Amino acid sequence: MPSVYIKTYGCQMNERDSEAVAAQLLARGYDLAPSEHVADVILLNTCSVRDMAEQKALNKMENLAADVRRSRPNVVLGFMGCMAQSRGRELIDRLPDVDLVLGTQKFHRAAEYLDDLLAGGRDQVVDVEAEQGSEATIREHLLPLSPLQGLSGSRDAARVGGDGPPTRVSAFVSIMQGCNQYCTFCIVPYTRGEERSRTIGDIVAEIRELVSRGVKEITLLGQIVTSYGKREIGARDGKSAFVQLLESVDAIEGLERIRFTSPHPKGYGDDLVEAYARLPKLCESAHVPVQSGSDGVLKRMHRGYTRERFLGIVEKLRRVKPEMGITTDIIVGFPGETEADFGETLSLVRETRFDNAFVFKYSPRKDTPAATMPGQVPAQVIEERHGRLLELVNEIGKEKYRRWVGRRAQILVEGPSRKNPARLEGRTRANKIVVFEGSQRHRGQLLEVRITRAGSFTLYGDPSILDGA
Repeated sequence: MPSVYIKTYGCQMNERDSEAVAAQLLARGYDLAPSEHVADVILLNTCSVRDMAEQKALNKMENLAADVRRSRPNVVLGFMGCMAQSRGRELIDRLPDVDLVLGTQKFHRAAEYLDDLLAGGRDQVVDVEAEQGSEATIREHLLPLSPLQGLSGSRDAARVGGDGPPTRVSAFVSIMQGCNQYCTFCIVPYTRGEERSRTIGDIVAEIRELVSRGVKEITLLGQIVTSYGKREIGARDGKSAFVQLLESVDAIEGLERIRFTSPHPKGYGDDLVEAYARLPKLCESAHVPVQSGSDGVLKRMHRGYTRERFLGIVEKLRRVKPEMGITTDIIVGFPGETEADFGETLSLVRETRFDNAFVFKYSPRKDTPAATMPGQVPAQVIEERHGRLLELVNEIGKEKYRRWVGRRAQILVEGPSRKNPARLEGRTRANKIVVFEGSQRHRGQLLEVRITRAGSFTLYGDPSILDGA
C-alpha cells in the first residue's frame, strides 16, 4: 500500500486536522512514511495566520517539486488547510507539480482524492468548497501512536508505556469549526468559515472512547472555543453552551484533566470563571489572548473589549484560583500603533504578570481590513518593539518560574522530554513543563514532585522524592 508523510504548520487545530487525516488514511490501508524521502504521498497542512508560515510552506513545496519529483516522478504532492483554502487554484498555477489542494472543510475527502490520484483517475484536484456538517467529520485519532514518525509536528512525546504499542496521554478534541469574530488583522474567518459546533453528545462520546484507550487529559479545540454552541445550543440556567459542555466532560469517568484553547476574552463570563472553582478536572490554566494593551488599538482590531475589561477577567480568574497559570498572545506593530500605544501594552504586561506570552510581529494578510489601514508601522520599528516586549515577558516569566523552586507540584507524566529523551517530562495543572528522571512505569501517571530548579519556562523535579518511586 502507498505511504504518506504529513508536515504541519501552525496551530493546535492544524495538528489535530493532520492527525485525523493520517488516521483516516491508515484506516484505508495507507502507511505513514518515516520521512518525505520515501513517501508516496507528501502533504503540507498549511497556516495563513502570518506571512512567514505561508512562505515556509511555499518554499518547502518548491523544494519538494524540484528534488523529490526528480528522483520519484510519481510521488503525489498536496497542500491542505488554511493557505489551501485561501489561495485555491492559485497554488497549482504557481506550482504546477502540485496534485492536490484541499480546503479546511474537506479533510475527510483526503483518502478518496488520493486513491484517485494514485490510480491515475485524476490529474489534479482542487476542492475548497464549503461543506455542511464538516465540523463533525474530524473524529479519528492516532491511537495507538506507533506510526507517528510520518506525522511531522505532532505531539509524539505524549505517550504512555505498557503492553503493546504506546498510547497517548493527552489528546486534542475539535469541538467546532470557524470563527465569527472578524478581527481586522485575522484571515481565519475567511479560511475556516463561520462557526459550526458539534453536539455535546458527539463530543462526549469521542472523549469516552479516547479515555477507554488510555487518554488522561483532553484539550478542547476551537478557533474561539468559548463561542461553542452559541447558536446551536444556547445558554441554559445561566450557563453558556461551553460551560454546559465542560460539565458533561468533567463527568466522564477515568478522565483526569480538561484544558481548552483558544478562547476569546469576551467568552470569560462569570459562569466560566466560576466553573474553574467547581469542576475538579478543569485545570487552573487559561490562555487569554489580549493582543494589545491600548484601547485605541483594541478598537481598531475589532476585539470587542477594553483594557479594563481584560484586567478584570484576570483578576477574577486569580481570585477563584490563585495559582492560575495565565498566558496570552500579543501583536506588536499593528497599523497605527504609536509609541504611547506600545507603552500601554508594556504596562499591561507588567501589571498582569503573565506566566508566558506569545509575541507576534504584525503581518498584513490579504483581504483583511488591517492590511489597508493607514499608519502601517515600519518593519524596523516592529522589530525593536518586539525585542523590548519579549525581554519583559522573559524577565517576568523567569521570576515567576523561580518561585516554584522548593515547592511540590502534581504533574501528569506525558513521556520523554523533548530536549533530552533520557528524561521524562510532565505538566502541572497550571501548564508548567516539569522535567525529571523517572522510569517507564511513571508514564501516564499523576505524580507529586518537588521542584528543585527553574530554567527558561521549564521546571525540574527531584526524582528522589517522587511519590511511590
